[in-house]
Amino acid sequence: MSNIIDQIKKPVFSEMDLFEVKFKESMKSSIPLLDKITHYIVKRKGKQLRPLFVFLSAKLCGQISDSSFRAASLIELLHTATLVHDDVVDDSNMRRGFFSVNALWKNKIAVLVGDYLLAKGLLLSVENEEYKVLKIVSNAVREMSEGELLQIEKARRLDITEEIYFNIIRQKTASLIASCCAAGAQSALATKEEVEKMKQFGEYTGIAFQLKDDLFDYGSGDIGKPTGIDIKEQKLTLPLIYTLSNADKGTKRTLINIVKNNNNNPEKVRFVINTVVSSGGIEYAQKVMFEYRQKALDILKEFKDCEAKESLTKLVIYTTERTK
Repeated sequence: MSNIIDQIKKPVFSEMDLFEVKFKESMKSSIPLLDKITHYIVKRKGKQLRPLFVFLSAKLCGQISDSSFRAASLIELLHTATLVHDDVVDDSNMRRGFFSVNALWKNKIAVLVGDYLLAKGLLLSVENEEYKVLKIVSNAVREMSEGELLQIEKARRLDITEEIYFNIIRQKTASLIASCCAAGAQSALATKEEVEKMKQFGEYTGIAFQLKDDLFDYGSGDIGKPTGIDIKEQKLTLPLIYTLSNADKGTKRTLINIVKNNNNNPEKVRFVINTVVSSGGIEYAQKVMFEYRQKALDILKEFKDCEAKESLTKLVIYTTERTK
């Protein structure tokens, strides 16, 4: 899959390289401990899909400018801040196969590092008068926090409806990708309508992306064995929500009881997975995922043909066909 990402990056390859340098710069601090930690964070970056969405959206709507680099840095700074804080909240020791910041430097330092990254992002915007981009990204961070809190609140009672589920993933996952696309368009001085269209495009792509993630838990696609991690964490995702809403009372009670009280029993988790598979929960979630993918692709059709449009099309398809 990495060579697919390389193909997608082609129209913005030099910008992505330059971004790495600029992003490291934007994290710099005169405090040696902070510098050491931010260097560690930069070293373990993932596929860098967020800056990729920013640059491709900017290129689709006009020209990549200094403002595009600042938009990408702002999103990465704020997103990294939320991840560092998330690991503290979840008491998580690993992220992407590496030790989390809190595992190596303890919670107090991790929270302060998250605060520092947040402040760096805000200053980067304000010092360069990037107020429109700052507004787009700040809205996304607010939505991510709301989505996370809504999920925590609902998880306690396990009463998530399909509507609430989509609210949660729209805020938790899709809002960030939507802000990448909107901020990229804004940095290229796109019209208000184009910025709004790109935001909607990012939201649909983000929802499709999250649905794909939820399907991994049931081993769908070519990842083979189901993991059942969401069930162990008492997370209700679309395949299970669909199954619960279509099950008879007895089955529903059994499934909820397992998720609530026996989520660490491998046999019982396997029973939940098998029930979801046999009740059509997987096919339903896949159908909805492809509907959102199509909505995203339909928005792209409204833009002029160019390399960036081609790459964004491939990127949307990649989000629903990836194997991890």
